[in-house]
Amino acid sequence: MGQQVVQERIMERTVRQLKTISPDAIPRAIQKAERYRLLNQSWATESICRDILEVEPANQPVLVMYLLSLTDQFGTESSELVKRAHAVRARLSDEYQQHYYAGIIDERLGHAKLLHGAMHADAIAERLFQTAMASFERAEQLRKPGNDDAILRWNTCARTIERLHLQDDSEGTYEPHFGE
Repeated sequence: MGQQVVQERIMERTVRQLKTISPDAIPRAIQKAERYRLLNQSWATESICRDILEVEPANQPVLVMYLLSLTDQFGTESSELVKRAHAVRARLSDEYQQHYYAGIIDERLGHAKLLHGAMHADAIAERLFQTAMASFERAEQLRKPGNDDAILRWNTCARTIERLHLQDDSEGTYEPHFGE
């Protein structure tokens, strides 16, 4: 193997190895992650959160921001992002937050299904909103005084279902009609 090929392979491995940020850099990194999220660059927020969590794996506010950055990216191919979001949610130490963010995941996935017009999107979204509402109800029971966030989200889901006239069609199965 030539010297140049060896150097290229060494450089390739070096590029792939991620670097670790210092604990002192975390406050600034959090500010950057928040800024990127506001700029709708959730992929950048996700990356920064992952860097922070390598240093502080139990940082609860960063876990929440990471989860939200994943849900911001929901689209037509969301299944891997949904799995990752639920894995992050499971790392939240507060039971209220676990239920609240389970609702957020389902609500945002419902909106993504509607936005991207998946087959049976209305029925799928309606079921996701109903599941989200059940999570918000559980969170509501665990909330601290003055925190009505779960109620606000529940109401948003209910109004979305009403506004879009969504209904679950699981009782009737869809069968295409090809004529006779």
